This record gives sequence, structure tokens and C-alpha cells, in this order.
Amino acid sequence: MLDLTYDTPKIKTIAGAKHDWELVIGMEVHAQVSSNAKLFSGASTQFGNEPNANVAFVDAAMPGMLPVINEYCVEQAVRTGLGLKAEINLRSAFDRKNYFYPDLPQGYQISQLYHPIVGEGEVLVEMGDGTARLVRIERIHMEQDAGKSIHDMDPNMSFVDLNRTGVCLMEIVSRPDIRGPEEAAAYIAKLRQILRYLGTCDGNMQNGNLRADVNVSICRPGQYEKYQETQDFSHLGTRCEIKNMNSMRFIQQAIDVEARRQIAIVEGGGTVDQETRLYDPDKVETRSMRSKEEAHDYRYFPDPDLLPLEIEQAWVDDIANTLPELPDAKKARFIAEFGLTDYDASVLTAEVDTATFFEKVAQGRDGKQAANWVINELFGRLKKDDRDITDSPVSPDQLGGIVDLIGKGDISGKIAKDLFEIIYTEGGDPAEIVETKGMKQVTDTGAIEAAVDEIIAANPAQVEKAKQNPKLAGWFVGQVMKATGGKANPKAVNEIVAKKLDG
Repeated sequence: MLDLTYDTPKIKTIAGAKHDWELVIGMEVHAQVSSNAKLFSGASTQFGNEPNANVAFVDAAMPGMLPVINEYCVEQAVRTGLGLKAEINLRSAFDRKNYFYPDLPQGYQISQLYHPIVGEGEVLVEMGDGTARLVRIERIHMEQDAGKSIHDMDPNMSFVDLNRTGVCLMEIVSRPDIRGPEEAAAYIAKLRQILRYLGTCDGNMQNGNLRADVNVSICRPGQYEKYQETQDFSHLGTRCEIKNMNSMRFIQQAIDVEARRQIAIVEGGGTVDQETRLYDPDKVETRSMRSKEEAHDYRYFPDPDLLPLEIEQAWVDDIANTLPELPDAKKARFIAEFGLTDYDASVLTAEVDTATFFEKVAQGRDGKQAANWVINELFGRLKKDDRDITDSPVSPDQLGGIVDLIGKGDISGKIAKDLFEIIYTEGGDPAEIVETKGMKQVTDTGAIEAAVDEIIAANPAQVEKAKQNPKLAGWFVGQVMKATGGKANPKAVNEIVAKKLDG
């Protein structure tokens, strides 16, 4: 069992003209399932293909075409539910959600309203300051994505690209447990991290593969606690949904802007209308999109072309047995096994590729030193070159070799940085490079002592000053390092200089 005890973050308040107000936020995250085929057809899900290239007859709603469920998409949804510690419903069903969009050929979306594939779960959202918010997941259901309308190719016409139509989405619905803009962004980041570890969604927000609808309301201090006690939503303000957010920064901005808009309305004596809104980052405002529909407005009914989905517990158990080590567990293990700080462990487990790379470097070595080299030297250089860890010119074995040479005393930290630069730009085996380029650290105390004696003999005035002020001994250390081309063992130099000046 993981020891995940955290303090709860302080509630963010916003000062209105008359009162202080608190935020209440719930999220509906649409995550595109990582699958080569769509939810009900064999059409490709490849991003960036020519418009309308990834369209099967059923995606285009051709007469007589029937949906056939993609088992792998179901497996991915179950895997996601297990990763979020959620209840898996062995029986679920698909419903038709009826509405008109030009890029929705059927005139309805196949979704799961009444019987979703996944029930209640949870996500622990760490805030980086020792606090964390436990956000409850209400449900995860599968549904089809719609297509895309394109309005900027012709002044008089709009175009429709159906490539996304029918792509499987998981809608991950949270409870209204999030209490501020920073928490909302951290929740999306944590959810994205878990999905990427599980391999169920690539989390690419730029491509629209992960996007969020953000429900925002306000309440006076103390009202949220009454809601928690009673689960009565009347204690909370009227919520507005901000649609299709795919940027952490814009999510935070939109929540703040929308909360202040609602505060101004309520304090001005008005009432907030429940509606769907869009955020305009250029004008830094939300604007009304449409009144918020209720479930009955969509005329939901069970999809007559699809039987209820029944899965077996043994199949779910088999999926559970293939789950990878997830971020919270990996972070706790890195702290315990490698002696890392909470911060370093968080950085190294942020992405699964990063964690894998670090663990190869740290295996059988000093974990803290391995972490320093991965985070400070490697990450710093990769960031400078705008490269990813998967594209690193330095392999885990090479970086581990540098750490080994430092540990054996063959090279100093300064030499190690020079060696790292050579390997990063030219490649090669660290130990061989040290030998062939004569980079090995001088550990022969006789040779170091001779260099110290020479520096002391040449600088009698500096010797007198150092005897009166021991802090000036560092000057002699620097001179010896310079004279030996930086190859002398710094620890040995310090010890010999101190001994000679005391004599």
C-alpha cells in the first residue's frame, strides 16, 4: 500500500466588490483512445491524413451500414478505468444522443448515458508544495467523436472533414472536487500522465486528442462544505460549461475569467444562466455558445443497432495483470529505492520514457548522483537543443559510464562535464575516451604534492596571507588545478594544501 498522505490545498478565494467567493470546478475530459481503428469501423485513426481519407461507409452514415464494436477500444477503456482505481461495469450499453451538426453525418452520436463502461474512481492530484487534492471520478463512458468543419478555406462555403468521425473517445467525468484554476490544470496534467503510462491515450492536446469541458460555478465560503455533507447541489452556484479547452494555460485563464464574470452578475443582483460558453484567449473573455441542454433535450434512447455490452470478470482480471507501474507507485519506489527527493522523483516520473531512462542509469549506482546527471546535465542540454528524451544522443549506458568514472575517482566533476559534452556531440565509450584523451584524474598524491610545493615556493607573500586568513587557501587549490589542467583530485589537493599551509 502506498503511503500517500498529503495536506489538502488551501481553497482559492476571489474577492468581489461585496464578498469573498470560492470556486467549484468539475471537468469532463475527452481522451481519444489510442487505437489504429475507430470505435465502430475499421477506418484508420491516423492523424494528418488527407481530408476524408479515413472514412468507412458506417462513418459516413451510408444507408444500411451497421456499427460493429472494436473490442480493443473496449479493452483500452477498461484499462483506463483500472488505472484510475475505478469500478468496471461488466454490463454497459450504448445510447443515441440526437443533435444536428454538419460534421455529424448520422444526426446522432453513439454514446453511453445510462450504463457506462466504467464507474466511480479517483485521481490524486499533487500540487508540488506537499499538498494534494483527491478528485473523484464519477464515470467514464465511450462515445464517437464528430468530424471537423473548416471555415477558412473559402469566403462563401464551409468544408467538412470526416476523418475524426467515429474515432473512439473516453469521456472522463469528475465530481466537482476541484477548487481553483491551478488545481484544474494539475488535474489535467495528472490525468494525462496516467493515460500516457497506461498507453490508452497519447495525450496530445495540440492535435485535440485530449481536451476538456470545464464546469465552473461560485459559492460563498462554507457553502461547499454543506454540499459535501448533503450532496445537495442547491448549496452551489449555477454552473457554466466552458467547451473544448486544449491548453493548460488557457484552462486556468478561462476559469478565472468566468468566475469573475459570475461574481459580477450575482453581486449586481442578477442570476447566472446555465449555459455552454467558449473562451476567447485574444479578448480574454468567455462568450455564450448556447443554453445548456439537459439530457432530455438530446432525446437519448438505447441504440437499436447495438446489443448491451457484456464482458467477463476474468477478461478484466487479465487486463489488470498487464497494467504497468503507475506514476504514484513509481514515484514512491524511486524515493525509497534511490533516496531521491520528492521533487526529483516527480520530475523523473513525469513521463514514462524519462522514468525508464533514469532507472537504467541508476541501476546499481548512486541514485542521487544519477538523478543529478539526468535532470541537470542531460535535461538541460536536451532542452537547449529542443530535443526529447527518446531522441537523446547520450544513452543510459553512456551516462551510467560517466557516473561510474566519477564514483571510481577516475575523473572529477569538472572533467565529467567535459566528457559529457564529447559524448553528446561525438558519441563513444566514456572509459575509452578518458583513456585515449588523457582525461584521467591525477590521484597520485606525490605528483599533487610536488605541484603544491611548486606553487607555494613561487608565492611566498600569498603564503603569509593564507596563514593569517585560512580562507585564502582556495587560491592555492585553484592554482594547482590550473597547473594540472584540472586533472588533479580536488579532495586530495585541498587536503595537501591545508597540510602544507599549516606546517
